[in-house]
Amino acid sequence: MIRAALIALAVGLSTTAVAETKIPQTQSDIAFGFAPLVKQAAPAVVNIFAKRVVQARQSPFSGDPFFDQFFRNFSSPQPRVENSLGSGVILSEDGIVVSNYHVVGMSTDIRVQLNDRSEYTAEVLLADEESDLAILKLNDAEGLPFLRLRDSDNVDVGELVMAIGNPFGVGQTVTSGIVSGLARSGVATGNARGYFIQTDAAINPGNSGGALVDVNGDLIGINTSILTRSGGSNGIGFAIPARLVAQFVDQAREGFQSFQRPWAGMFGQPVDADMAEGLGLDRAGGIVITDLHAVSPFLQAEFEPGDVILELDGQPVNTPAEMIFRMSVAGLGSEVDVLMVREGAEQTRKVKMAIAPETPPRDQLTTGRRAAIPDLVISNINPAVLSSFGLPLSAEGVIVESPGEIGARLGLRAGDVLRVIDGKDILTTSDADKALRAVRNRLTLEVQRGTQRLVMRFRL
Repeated sequence: MIRAALIALAVGLSTTAVAETKIPQTQSDIAFGFAPLVKQAAPAVVNIFAKRVVQARQSPFSGDPFFDQFFRNFSSPQPRVENSLGSGVILSEDGIVVSNYHVVGMSTDIRVQLNDRSEYTAEVLLADEESDLAILKLNDAEGLPFLRLRDSDNVDVGELVMAIGNPFGVGQTVTSGIVSGLARSGVATGNARGYFIQTDAAINPGNSGGALVDVNGDLIGINTSILTRSGGSNGIGFAIPARLVAQFVDQAREGFQSFQRPWAGMFGQPVDADMAEGLGLDRAGGIVITDLHAVSPFLQAEFEPGDVILELDGQPVNTPAEMIFRMSVAGLGSEVDVLMVREGAEQTRKVKMAIAPETPPRDQLTTGRRAAIPDLVISNINPAVLSSFGLPLSAEGVIVESPGEIGARLGLRAGDVLRVIDGKDILTTSDADKALRAVRNRLTLEVQRGTQRLVMRFRL
């Protein structure tokens, strides 16, 4: 059923065309307003009610051989239910829906209400906290109204747009405005980091996951956040471009449960006016490469530190967020044309888009009860681990993926790199496991945490 729905959606996407944008010319056009557009688009925007069970925090003394006896009679923490309210957009007649991760992420019970008051349960097919997007499938749905995806790269500043959602839970609401900015990458919601369309159409709490549509009724973005000091709309709202939504749908069709981004395997920084002249540029812009991993696809395409990347597939890139976005919408397996400058001369090279490789194998290991730190989940560092944890490209050795209960008490965190255990250099998970099982009365750890080198000493 889900596969059929996704195939139907793929057909719908392939036939989408960008119609000519028309501005109201007469008083009668203005009086007519957005009414026909609302009738066309509003039925495809849904209200989402989601619940998730959150485990209450355990007492820090739980299980402690000494202090636990003093807190034994205190009531044990009970799980609590968190409710979230938001919006979503139907993308196929069989019930494929896009919404925000912060609306449905980690939810155990999702209920979706359509414009005509009919209700469906839903399951999450694919979700990604960093992009703040999730793809849902409505159960037993057919013949539903849906919106077409427009190529958001063709959107211009000044276009008339309409935002549809369920602000403050009052019911479906429509607001209008214009596209007031593009390529906004300095904003975020929760853990989301991205590249957004900016609009002055009013967006309020509950609008998250709703539709931003153009005057032809096509979806150009998913409303996700606002800039505000009061909590209400100040006319600066942000939407995730529809072109990224299309890539989420493609990966959901392929069976991925989390979004797979192409890996650059490099670090770079925006080129400002002070740097431009020294790099052979006539003005600021682009990203200068500062470091490349040994298996980076850009290194394989013969890029070097000091090269300045100006465009990917004809679209400018001026920040790391733009770079990530352009690679993500290009899609895995594709080849992109990258315009770069080296010593003042422009060149174009093709770079293959692929996920970070799992070589060498991460060999994930969980330490046993006989280890000095039991239930510690560790892995060898490889490009996939570098990408997941945002580590420096030069990082090597063993990373803590989960510290476990004892490790957390000792101060270890996910993302810590184990460098030395009791004077022994740690290069693999096997090294770490042997060293932790050999510990007797005292334990000394040398840990890399970001730019800090920490030394931890414990008496066992």
